[in-house]
Amino acid sequence: MTQIRPFTLSAWLIGALLASAASCVSAQQAPADNSAKSAPNSAAPAKSSAKPATPEEEPNTQILSDTLHYDDIKKTSVFTGNVIMTRGLLTMKSDKLELHQDDQGGQFGVATMNNASKLVNIRQERPETFELIEGVGQRAEYDGTKSQFDLIGQAVVTRFICGKQFDTIRGQRVRYNDKAGTYEAIGGPGSSAPGGRVRSIVEPRSRTDQAVEECRRAQAAKAPLPSPPPARNSR
Repeated sequence: MTQIRPFTLSAWLIGALLASAASCVSAQQAPADNSAKSAPNSAAPAKSSAKPATPEEEPNTQILSDTLHYDDIKKTSVFTGNVIMTRGLLTMKSDKLELHQDDQGGQFGVATMNNASKLVNIRQERPETFELIEGVGQRAEYDGTKSQFDLIGQAVVTRFICGKQFDTIRGQRVRYNDKAGTYEAIGGPGSSAPGGRVRSIVEPRSRTDQAVEECRRAQAAKAPLPSPPPARNSR
């Protein structure tokens, strides 16, 4: 079944990038008295002081757009018009976002702009190290199974620490893994660096460590931290 509905969307359809809603429904319909059936008929067991281990929760995903085309059979969603995807502390802005879920439950997305002169914008906050990662490119591909983005065409990834710019990577394609915090870059004719090369500017580790420590001391003293830089105008 295919539906086309223009509206601003809070994307329940994807959960965590097209997560299956059926699994949530089945969990809610589970019998409420399973624990009672498994308990012995004698006195109730004493409560354990140890807390059961819980798996790390996936962050919620919200997508705002002007229109949505959702295909339930193909498990695809196409968002268009001022698309803003927020997943935990990661935000991506584009003109169009296509999401797909494979038979194994893996989620994949492709973000593009309507004009080649405009760039998809990705921002990832890492508050534990006072970092902000910003990436731009003509196209962005997301692989949920690996938790990574590929920025393609005029790609630039920049790292800010405590509001100050540090490392910068330019190339035809720059890959960023938001879970591991790693980068890869490939040159080519569409590189944002001269001559189609990869260009990297990396600050010494001593400077980055010093910047993090300064932020930590400022936070401990409850001094206001520098504001992060404004998002680049990708529109």
